[in-house]
Amino acid sequence: MLCFLSPDGFKNYAVGHCVFNSSEMKDIEYICSFYYNKDEFIRFSSSVGEFVGYTELGVKIAERWNNDTAFLAMARLMPNVLQSLMAPSDVTLSSVTPPGGKHTHMLMCSVYDFFPKHISVKWLRDGKVTTSDVTSTEELADGDWYYQIHSHLEFTPRSGEKISCMVEHISLSDPLIRDWDPSLPESERNKIAIGASGLILGLILSLAGFIYYKRKMQGQSAGPVQTSSDQFNLFCLGHWTSLYLCSPVLVSLYRSRPP
Repeated sequence: MLCFLSPDGFKNYAVGHCVFNSSEMKDIEYICSFYYNKDEFIRFSSSVGEFVGYTELGVKIAERWNNDTAFLAMARLMPNVLQSLMAPSDVTLSSVTPPGGKHTHMLMCSVYDFFPKHISVKWLRDGKVTTSDVTSTEELADGDWYYQIHSHLEFTPRSGEKISCMVEHISLSDPLIRDWDPSLPESERNKIAIGASGLILGLILSLAGFIYYKRKMQGQSAGPVQTSSDQFNLFCLGHWTSLYLCSPVLVSLYRSRPP
């Protein structure tokens, strides 16, 4: 992920990336480096656990950020935040019209926004995996490094039966299971999903606003006016919660999806 700014004719940019060696991604190291006029002047590494300055200005900024316990704690949480962004963001169950045949009903399990590509989607009937009358699409690329997949189950309802969709992915510590609730209309499920998404977005924006206000007030109480480079760093770091990914991809919060 790159973030650019050009105050006073000099180029500022920040580079955030993740490094890991094992396929399980248990040893992720998050690194965020800030550059001014092509020179790196400050860096945060999750393996070090604090900011390190490489220039006179960088040392001063690093000291101030390291003394801000709340700000430093947020930086240390970034590996967990980034790994969570790789997990499927949306797993939905919906009733669709069957193509015709021996079964009267069909469910579709849709999984969105996961990376890397490999994923396992299975159907459970009363807690047991079923493979009969199941069809699935391939992992479909969204064009932004993320993928989606859709699996279908044709069935004839049985009284009291519990049907679930189980998703397994490298980013998940445990399988993610969604149960089908035939008592809840499709429109109501969509309203709940939209409401939950709006609540999460509101919390993220509120947190970003609080961090910006807090830093601004601290800067005013300190006396000296912040330099352009300092303002640039505060701007980029204040957007960590929604901008930095383990790959150089900026994902829109309002990306449209197929119905």
